[in-house]
Amino acid sequence: MSIYKLSDFDAVLAISRRGSFRAAALDIGMSTSALSNTVAKLEEQLGVRLFNRTTRSVSLTGAGRRFVDQVSPALRDIHQALDAVRAQQETPSGTLRINTFATAGREILAPLIIEFLRRFPDVRVDIVTEGALVDIVAGGFDFGVRSQPLVPGDMIAIPISQPRRYAVVATPDYLEGRELPRVPSDLMAHACIRTRLPNGSMFRWQFASGGEPVHVDVDGPITLDEASLARIAVLESLGVGFFMESDVRADIEAGRLQRLLEAWTPPLAPLCLYYPSRRNPPAAFKVFVDLARELARSARVS
Repeated sequence: MSIYKLSDFDAVLAISRRGSFRAAALDIGMSTSALSNTVAKLEEQLGVRLFNRTTRSVSLTGAGRRFVDQVSPALRDIHQALDAVRAQQETPSGTLRINTFATAGREILAPLIIEFLRRFPDVRVDIVTEGALVDIVAGGFDFGVRSQPLVPGDMIAIPISQPRRYAVVATPDYLEGRELPRVPSDLMAHACIRTRLPNGSMFRWQFASGGEPVHVDVDGPITLDEASLARIAVLESLGVGFFMESDVRADIEAGRLQRLLEAWTPPLAPLCLYYPSRRNPPAAFKVFVDLARELARSARVS
């Protein structure tokens, strides 16, 4: 008699949803090889192939599609029942999955995530950072964190930061002997650290004055796709950089970097934690929301 595990079915749904063993493995916290072995064993037990595999793609077979269509509602009911039981826990436990982007991840790590883990050591937190906006429900996430205008309208949102700002910075060594930029177009006379977006396009530096947006296509000796790398390049006096203020605030306060064009970088929308409505959220989910609301109140006061 074959014994089937709930996690095996979750694995099949994750692959179906993501269209990739590698992406599904990241979603559910397994290695790709372990996930492949899990599916192969399940296919052997069922006596049918669920996926067509090539070196470049993964797709459901006809039998696999019927299996996913029939199993999905049942799994949803089972997970809701499990959530209802976990909601009665006195001690929060389990794993919370959060999708965000790298800069926001750095901003919420200490005040929200680490503080939460200190208060509730039996809970695990799995954070995935990516530039693209994803469907957190389809992706199997409990929460998302994005700038307020990017939060989907059908989600519950909690602002968890004060308004944010960009910061244009360079080292005193780089600026020595050079004319400081007074308006964004003056940056064309400077070496700038360029940024590539997740979709491959170049990021245009964003400014505003009197409510009117100004975008500048800068030029410079290096193009990077991660703020921590850009910060290193700027600190090495390679050129002028464009960051979220939170990423370079300590450098500015310590005098390692000098801020430029500050009047052209007005406040932006705050970060929001967002999530779908749930009938019986687990205890860990509820206390995480409570802490986010506590953080929101402190952000309004400070």
